[in-house]
Amino acid sequence: MGWLSGFAVTLRQIRRGKVTERFPFEKRPKPARFHGRHVLNRYEDGMEKCIGCELCAGVCPAQCIYVRGADNPPDAPVSPGERYGFVYEINYLRCIHCDLCVEACPTEAITETKLFEFSFSNREDAIYTKEELLVDDDGRARRQPWELWLGGEDDDTSAWMRATAPSGQAVYEGRVGWSGELGFGVRAPEIGQSVEEAKDEEAKDERGGQGS
Repeated sequence: MGWLSGFAVTLRQIRRGKVTERFPFEKRPKPARFHGRHVLNRYEDGMEKCIGCELCAGVCPAQCIYVRGADNPPDAPVSPGERYGFVYEINYLRCIHCDLCVEACPTEAITETKLFEFSFSNREDAIYTKEELLVDDDGRARRQPWELWLGGEDDDTSAWMRATAPSGQAVYEGRVGWSGELGFGVRAPEIGQSVEEAKDEEAKDERGGQGS
């Protein structure tokens, strides 16, 4: 009877629904704050947000970002500031998708899509250039031949930036402190922290300060 009980387990599983996905024809939905392939954003008027400050490159622990800024042409400025990102490259053979570059960017220029399904047949394709990273005229990520896009993986490109905008202080949650994006406008804040808990912590700190 021992080997027959093994068949009983198989028969029970046949009646249950499938738990696997039909990848690559279907993808499992990803959270809005998922860290995927980067994009370089533009303002609602089409100007580029990157100012070539190199903070993203400086904070990157994998040293996978290379930025070189240049002065904006007076007759045809690329970004609103004095400088813009003349060269921008990300090496995806090094990137660990930690999103520290997103948190360090002062102009919300670099954010991430939810695309994680991309592979390369040569090392040159793994180094994304500015032309490949910059969003198109609709504010969408430019699709590359080696990427698998099946839907709206670039719908919430700035979700992580909006979630971390309060810098860990929940009392600032819900306050819009970012600019609009080409094709999407000014997005709503990401909700997740507890304001009530933050107020309780502040009250405790105040009582502790008065007692000392």
